[in-house]
Parts: sequence; C-alpha cells; structure tokens
Amino acid sequence: AWSRLSTRVPDREPLPTLVTTGTGSGKTEAFLYPVLDHCLRAHSERDGGRPGIKVIILYPMNALATDQAKRLAEAIHEDDRLRGKVSAGLFIGMGNKKGLPQTMGEDHVVEDRETILDAPPDILLTNFKMLDYGLMRSRFQRLWRENLADPDQLKFIVLDELHTYDGAQGTDVANL
Repeated sequence: AWSRLSTRVPDREPLPTLVTTGTGSGKTEAFLYPVLDHCLRAHSERDGGRPGIKVIILYPMNALATDQAKRLAEAIHEDDRLRGKVSAGLFIGMGNKKGLPQTMGEDHVVEDRETILDAPPDILLTNFKMLDYGLMRSRFQRLWRENLADPDQLKFIVLDELHTYDGAQGTDVANL
C-alpha cells in the first residue's frame, strides 16, 4: 500500500488502491501513514505549507467517522513532526452545535463547523451526504477556496469501508 499511495516519488500520483482484509489487520494504517506523510511534506513546502484540503476520508456512518477521528487525532498528537502542523476536521451533520472542538487535541480533531469553513483542514473526515452538501451549498463554498485556487492540493479520496448502495442512495453516491 505504501509504494502505491506514497507521494514521495516525484512526478507520480498516488495509485488507486483497494485493501481488503479482516478486522483489526491494518486497513486503516495502509492509507493513514501515506496520507499523514503527504500532508506533512505539503506543509513543509512554500514557507509554512500549502493551505487547503489534501485528503478527504469518507465514512458510511457518523459513528465510524467519529471513532476514526479520535484515532487520527491521537496519531497526529503523538508525532512531534505532525503535531501543530497537520490538521484534521470532522465535517458531519452535528458540526453546528455549540462547544465542539475548534482546535486539534490529544484525542479530538476540529469539529466546529465555522472553524472548519474558516480554516479548512488538511484532512477532512466526512460522509457522502455532507460531502454532497459541502460541494453544492453556497454556505459551504469557503471550504473549497484554497482548493479552487490550487486544484492539485487534493491528492487522496479514501473510502473507509466500501459498501454496495442501491436505490436513491446508490445513485447519490455514484454521482458524487
């Protein structure tokens, strides 16, 4: 997975990769470390980094996104090279509640919607419906301003847990 996903090789984009294996066998790590490495190197470029979303991780359920956000926050916090440089935001339906985290922490990512819109994170954790809203609703256009100015920013779209969808939801996901 590292050799397919790493962006360390000059003039080579990450390759489409499908990882299938049992629970607890390292699927998340297969994409997590190449993604974190990419974000760290992108941050080191151009005098302090390139603002904008570099990675979108899509989850089928908010509970899974929330659980994985904690895991991602811990991985970033535990690494001195990443802490304070690489940011992640949880962009799900609950993001407009009062009191949600506005900064990265030891066990949480940014969850406050206005904070995410004002300073889009390097890594955006979301679900299909919120990504659709984020792309289509004018009130969320701030989320993409840096990516529109520099379209090469976004290098990874990760589907963590691939499911088969049918009916209206299947059509929505396919079109997204």
